Amino acid sequence: MRKYVIMGVQGSGKGTQSEMLAADLDLVHISVGDIFRWNVSQHTKMGAQVQRVMAAGELVGDDLVESVVQRRLAEHDWNFGFIIDGFPRNRRQAEFFLESYDIDAVIHLDMPDSEVRRRVFARRLCANCGMDYNLIADSPTVPGQCDSCGGELVQREDDTEEALAVRLRDYHTQTSPALDLFRRKEYVFTVDARPAPEVVQEQIRKCVALPPFEQEKKGSGCA
Repeated sequence: MRKYVIMGVQGSGKGTQSEMLAADLDLVHISVGDIFRWNVSQHTKMGAQVQRVMAAGELVGDDLVESVVQRRLAEHDWNFGFIIDGFPRNRRQAEFFLESYDIDAVIHLDMPDSEVRRRVFARRLCANCGMDYNLIADSPTVPGQCDSCGGELVQREDDTEEALAVRLRDYHTQTSPALDLFRRKEYVFTVDARPAPEVVQEQIRKCVALPPFEQEKKGSGCA
């Protein structure tokens, strides 16, 4: 059984890399952000609370995040393991995770803030079905229209300059200490998140000693 945490600043490709690993290794991909966005789209009580926080570019409170993670992992549908992204985001959450679960590795996707801004402001979301696009590397066939359902592509509500500035500040001041805590356990493998997704995926696999990604690619290694 393999149990991984993937961490990185917003726009670094945590979801993409998690999905690639999960699909190939029969892991369950647990995205805390996706759980929150589903609740927002379904207009649940939790969703209303989360929407207010996300619109301001702030992070959801520790108690709520930890309870969501506990409930999701308690479902035990991860027979071959899991990869979780969007958690932990600060030292307290990291301590909670280390006390509650055994993990094999923390994959840290490293990316400079300038590249984060470029990627985040190119993201689009289908207003109808929720499919994600990135206008840099994954543009729709018809501009502004979802390939899957034809719905309108819109910018995420929290993808504004002001909100991103808050998220970057919180990442550097809160998430970095969480990574330091994991480093003391020698769990952390840092990977350059700037290359193409397939290259990043191969770097990850080399770092955590997984079978190679089945495509021809080049990687620069890990730290």
